[in-house]
Amino acid sequence: MKPFIEGAMKFQDNVFPAMSGLFQKLATNQNPGVLFIACSDSRVVPELLTQQQPGDVFVIRNAGNIVPSYTAEPGGVTASVEYAVGVLGVTDVVVCGHSDCGAMTAVAKHTCLDHLPAVANWLRHSDAAKAVNEAHRHDSPEAKVSAMVYANVIAQLTNIRTHPTVALALKQGKLSLHGWVYDIETGAINALDGKLDLFVSLADYPDAVACSYPEQRKAA
Repeated sequence: MKPFIEGAMKFQDNVFPAMSGLFQKLATNQNPGVLFIACSDSRVVPELLTQQQPGDVFVIRNAGNIVPSYTAEPGGVTASVEYAVGVLGVTDVVVCGHSDCGAMTAVAKHTCLDHLPAVANWLRHSDAAKAVNEAHRHDSPEAKVSAMVYANVIAQLTNIRTHPTVALALKQGKLSLHGWVYDIETGAINALDGKLDLFVSLADYPDAVACSYPEQRKAA
């Protein structure tokens, strides 16, 4: 804990004073524009990889960047999605997977999780992605894991559209969905292009979106 405490003191002594104006504005209000759903992996830091300030991003993190489909017994992820979209009115939702994901590695490699029943149950929310990934041939175990990461992002984007607040915001033309995969080693991000139905380099295609609300308005 010593590094944590030292970091907290450094924040209070050096960082906070320089940003006191921002924190004063944030003291009683937040207005994030993006809901960012990422893995709990310690190597994935949403605000760092997007270079955002406090108050800019509403973040949900869990094992495998999973969004369970909406049910009559919603959990913490569902409640957070509902609040971000229905109350805060975020205009964009990003589901971000990443390379070397332990959760997706376990799914792709059929790792025995009998000793981790809660983890095993949680990862069942990736069953659709697993089925899709198993239907393809892969050149190597590593390629299979990588493909699982991408398939899982797509599956979670499908899941989140079952949430009432998300479905309504999409129908009303107030929301866009994004699917990203972040490579830890290179820092590169690939984004799902819904029109092309494939992942492209975000650096080359910064406007790539999985589902954009202008398309929703046109379809309506």
